[in-house]
Amino acid sequence: MKPIIIYKSKYGSTKTYADWIAEELNCQSINAKGLKVKDLTAYDTIIFGGGLYAEIIAGVTLITKNFDILSDKKLIVFTTGITPLDCRDYYGKMVIEKNFKPYMLEKIKVFNYLGKMILDELSFPHKAALKTLKKIMSGKENPTEMEKLLIDLCDKSGDFTDKSAISELVEYAKNN
Repeated sequence: MKPIIIYKSKYGSTKTYADWIAEELNCQSINAKGLKVKDLTAYDTIIFGGGLYAEIIAGVTLITKNFDILSDKKLIVFTTGITPLDCRDYYGKMVIEKNFKPYMLEKIKVFNYLGKMILDELSFPHKAALKTLKKIMSGKENPTEMEKLLIDLCDKSGDFTDKSAISELVEYAKNN
């Protein structure tokens, strides 16, 4: 097995997971910025990590737009975000639908991890998006449970990363 870990990380939690996974698999973890698909053809296992922003996996188009070239590889994608894992079935469905064509999921295994959100470190656009989201959701007469959760998440600040969470991905990368 010749794996590589590629990541796109804005606030650091995706890089943290990429480095943890690379350490466990004894391989390299590199930033996806500037990478081309030809840089990946030498590897038989490609693990891509990206943060979630409005259900879009940052940078995953490196994999999806080049799927035909990479489809003979073992492809693994992991996401980081602040949506609680017990809500990820619902959220995960939206993430899957927005990022992958159904046929891609026959070859791509997706894992989700809790990341971090330090409100003071967020960029202005992300702070503005959170404020707008909270205002919209708070203005609803009868918000759903997911909408209530989103309102609550807009004020959460903290590092929720967990190294033990990578064990299933590492096992999958080694054995499947």
